[in-house]
Amino acid sequence: MRILVLGGTVFLSRAVAEAAVARGHDVTCAARGVSGTVPDGAALVRWDRAEAVPSELVDVQFDAVVDVSRIPSHVRSAVAAFPDAHWTFVSTVNVYADSATVGGTPATLPLLDPIETDEDPNSSPDTYGAMKVACENLVRSGAASPLVIRPGLIVGPGDPSGRFTYWPARFAQAAEDGLPVLVPEPVDDPVQLVDVRDLAEWIVTAAEQDTTGDFDAVCPPVPRSELLAQVADGAGADPELAAVAPETLAEHEVAQWSGPRSIPFWAGDLVDAGFMTHDVTSTLEAGLKIRPFADTTRDTLAWLRATPDAKVTGLTRDEEQEVLAAVRG
Repeated sequence: MRILVLGGTVFLSRAVAEAAVARGHDVTCAARGVSGTVPDGAALVRWDRAEAVPSELVDVQFDAVVDVSRIPSHVRSAVAAFPDAHWTFVSTVNVYADSATVGGTPATLPLLDPIETDEDPNSSPDTYGAMKVACENLVRSGAASPLVIRPGLIVGPGDPSGRFTYWPARFAQAAEDGLPVLVPEPVDDPVQLVDVRDLAEWIVTAAEQDTTGDFDAVCPPVPRSELLAQVADGAGADPELAAVAPETLAEHEVAQWSGPRSIPFWAGDLVDAGFMTHDVTSTLEAGLKIRPFADTTRDTLAWLRATPDAKVTGLTRDEEQEVLAAVRG
């Protein structure tokens, strides 16, 4: 197949290009070329998507296109240029207006009202999701063979967010220093995520099989304690897990989700009960395969050790131990 990856230099889009090349497809990556490199075996065409389609792509017939944009005008022009291809648009679970319903699916959850302009007025998850809704609509209305994929948190080697990365790095530290690891209560809250390579492989498979429709792209819900057990296994660690109540963490100015002095990937009261409890039965039936997160942990650690400037967000080890010392008196 001749596949056009809009991007191809960073994280998911690069993983898609890499997976497609590995399967013997003819892969072109269209990107500005300032954020990274394309995989060996893929061709790079430089394209700032605020500008017209570059001459190298005009009149080229692609069998499949993969797009991860959140900018409606970028998606509109690309769909108009390549309407006959199988179109995979990577959206987000943030498109849903209902995050309270447990076990929701694309068929049962309502969407946010679309924002069709290119401006995100306050950079919130809702406006980001609403712009993605507009992009989804453009793909469905303009592409002959549309596939909309809605991931949650994407993890693994190359992760630019540093959120999941915190946990393999922290457990690796614990394996060396023998100190406890702070975890938020309740430890059995459900979580959902997906390894970037599993998602990329499925995107290529879906293009090969001309899969269409709307799908959430995460693992089935797992208790945080089970996920952390897999992380510990992958990191070769068996530390004491020190569970601390959310209100106590707030008293010690520990934030949720990401950023300095946070516990990454802990959503707590930032989200409703349905945010990480999507029913992904249809997605698994459509071909998404989920590897053990112990494997994701091992590979993420190897990437971290080979990439000294990789981002790891969250509490430093010293901050974590200071909080635990204060909590334990």
